[in-house]
Amino acid sequence: MAADGHELTINGETCSLAGTDPATNALDFLRDRGLTGAKEGCAEGECGACSIMVARPDEGGGTRWTAINACLIPAAALDGQEVVTSEGLGTPDDLHPVQREMAVRGGSQCGYCTPGFVCSMAAEYYRADRSEPAASNGHGADHEHGPNGFDLHALSGNLCRCTGYRPIRDAAFALGSPSDDDGYAARRSSPAPVAASTRLAGTSGTFARPADLAEALDLLAAQPEAVLVAGSTDWGVDVNIKGSRAAYAIGIDRVPELRTFDFGDDRVEIGAALTLSEVERLLAGRVPLLAQLFPQFASRLIRNGATIGGNLGTGSPIGDTPPALLALEATLVLASRDGEREVPLADYFTGYRQTVRQPGELIRAVRIPLPLSGITAFHKIAKRRFDDISSVAVGFAIDVRHGVVAKARIGLGGVAATPIRALATEAALEGRPWTADVVREAADVMRSEGTPLDDHRSSAAYRKAMLGTALLKLHADDTETQTEEVPA
Repeated sequence: MAADGHELTINGETCSLAGTDPATNALDFLRDRGLTGAKEGCAEGECGACSIMVARPDEGGGTRWTAINACLIPAAALDGQEVVTSEGLGTPDDLHPVQREMAVRGGSQCGYCTPGFVCSMAAEYYRADRSEPAASNGHGADHEHGPNGFDLHALSGNLCRCTGYRPIRDAAFALGSPSDDDGYAARRSSPAPVAASTRLAGTSGTFARPADLAEALDLLAAQPEAVLVAGSTDWGVDVNIKGSRAAYAIGIDRVPELRTFDFGDDRVEIGAALTLSEVERLLAGRVPLLAQLFPQFASRLIRNGATIGGNLGTGSPIGDTPPALLALEATLVLASRDGEREVPLADYFTGYRQTVRQPGELIRAVRIPLPLSGITAFHKIAKRRFDDISSVAVGFAIDVRHGVVAKARIGLGGVAATPIRALATEAALEGRPWTADVVREAADVMRSEGTPLDDHRSSAAYRKAMLGTALLKLHADDTETQTEEVPA
């Protein structure tokens, strides 16, 4: 161990974090040590030029190589961890299979983005079940999956402005399986490193990673203004773009009590510090509304770090998870040194980026009651299909029994200072037939929900129009599904 106990493994070699300021992100830390393959393109997790691989625990007790944005995560958060950069994968004289395929298929021109693509592609290359046929991975055989099982969504969040994506896709689809002597493949069968308990102080402040929830709550009680850092996909942007600094930051991403998961008979409980990618794998499609949400939430690179707790903790009115979780009637478990309390998500938001969470409290888990409604959908209206901030987001959960709406729950984002329930629309649907005429009437009501504003993403009029259209689309899609299920 280093004298101060702070170290990480980079490309198989031990490196000390001694003297690293807590505000230094992993990208700058790596580049300062001559590992310049990873680049800064956007400094907000949108371009992927900074992608690196980290060893994360998988659901079976082994290791999953995971691609993340090095520009967002504090270097201190990698204390005790294992990191692989493009330099660690291969050299000009001994190319890694991913690097070789990118080269021979013309997947690189200027090369600025290439190391990031290589790291994201390598993480998917090492996915343990990648060799399964595409039809068995939950998405079905389609143009987004190669014959080798490669999921192109693994590259979402990586941008290329000069090569074009076809040769990059061709390189991904040409990859075989790792060889028997591939050390990174062999590493998957061993446990991932346990996150180190960390205290790192510098001129900008202090970064602390507690060993467990009790220690985290003690730190938060002593430092009520501390910034809670999990995936740092939001805070990291503030640090890079706005120059924000935290006098005290508490890393809660690896706190065991915040990483629990339980799918019971009457509810699902999701630990607040599980990443969205982990939650997606653990749910395995069993909550269809969330299964629709995940691919539309930023990019795979972001989802590999971002957490549900973080998305709710910011209190943002345009977060993607609140509308879906409002429709699912989720509750939050808030923990402090005084104990725990459960708060309905519908009562959680109190104003713009304001919530009922008190000083000394953090979100421990999200609970979703079971059984689920029969008709669910997540509609995200944005300028891009993927990796974009929504203009409007709508979560639907409708129970129809014998042709009548027994219960309607609709969550809205982007149309008020907080995420809200569409209460008037729910009332306009409940107890009435699930017919086109009734839905058209309810869509008129839905256009009046919230207090949408004009901004650079869309106009208030557009947002109102999209609310009504979303409900009409839900009914049309459900009608089409029912028609397809009726035998000819």
